Amino acid sequence: MLTALTWISMMGLAICRPSVNHLENESAEVRSEAIKRLLEVFGMEDPPAALVRGHKQPPQYMLDLYNTIADVDGVTKDPTLLEGNTVRSFFDKLHSDQIEFLFNMSTVAKSEKILTAELHLFKLRPQASLTFNRHHFCQVSVYQVLDSSKKNVSQGKKLLSSRLVPIHSSGWEVFTITQAVRSWMSDEGSNLGLLVSVKTLAGLQMDLKTVLFASGRNHHHSKQPMLVLFTDDGRRAASLGITSKGSDDSRARPRLPFLSAAARRSARSIDYDESREKMPCQRLPLYVDFEEIGWSGWIVSPRGYNAYHCKGSCPFPLGQNMRPTNHATVQSIINALKLTKGIETPCCVPDKLFSINLLYFDDDENVVLKQYDDMVAGSCGCH
Repeated sequence: MLTALTWISMMGLAICRPSVNHLENESAEVRSEAIKRLLEVFGMEDPPAALVRGHKQPPQYMLDLYNTIADVDGVTKDPTLLEGNTVRSFFDKLHSDQIEFLFNMSTVAKSEKILTAELHLFKLRPQASLTFNRHHFCQVSVYQVLDSSKKNVSQGKKLLSSRLVPIHSSGWEVFTITQAVRSWMSDEGSNLGLLVSVKTLAGLQMDLKTVLFASGRNHHHSKQPMLVLFTDDGRRAASLGITSKGSDDSRARPRLPFLSAAARRSARSIDYDESREKMPCQRLPLYVDFEEIGWSGWIVSPRGYNAYHCKGSCPFPLGQNMRPTNHATVQSIINALKLTKGIETPCCVPDKLFSINLLYFDDDENVVLKQYDDMVAGSCGCH
């Protein structure tokens, strides 16, 4: 699996000294190839279309979820907090004043494993003219529509979830609908939507004006019905150790512009001649700026992240501060004693990698939260 560091190294490809026009053409080709490879890292063939972000806001639930599992730079706080590696949110496509909903799930890949699916409904407070004992409850049931012509009778629907809800309450109510979504993924044509019924404890149908859920076009977008889907796309890496975020580093973060070919040659020359062989193996900042790449139109958070990189020499004898493996220690000894011809010193490489989280709009303007492994060098060692 390619990592962000693979993409970074591509920016320093050595080339001959051609004409200025050739340099410009080659620079454009390198940029195009770099973007293509970076999209592969993020599991995409093409970037989602940029949005006119002024009129499209991500659901508060997705923002809160992102802030729970990721720090300000998108690095995972605790890898055990999220089941799977992808969370998708979908808004209702029917916009009906009745409590029936339809969600377009065509952006979900067939290969994704469905873990949990939830229907989020915002319950409105009853009208002031309606008086209820605050201890009164209603029975709210969510059904999968099996036959749209018979959805109002038992044969045309299947019960997915049912529970008691206080009539006087106001706020989000969440219902598990995993079974329905799995059936939709196996047969796209079976997605005829969801139907919600509200009954008294005696089983009598209640007036929708009595117990009202926000739906249709007459309610604020922040309260619209939403399907939240937790999946795993199978891209979990067999990493060196996916852990929570490492120690903070307050040093200045160099940016990663797309340099001209001449500038890349110059940077490589300075990098090698002046520092690489002199300083010991260590972790240094390396900031990836999504705005510079041209992705700020569809990525919500983070605006960029510090990938870090490993740099420096691994001289004999290797101390524990170099975090050497036993193999690296033996290789260092063989190199120092010159026992075998052609054996180099160990290399300074990441020995711990962290995951990052991306919150973004997909092509259908759904908001997606995705976790990507092995994107940040947590520490460096001689291997």
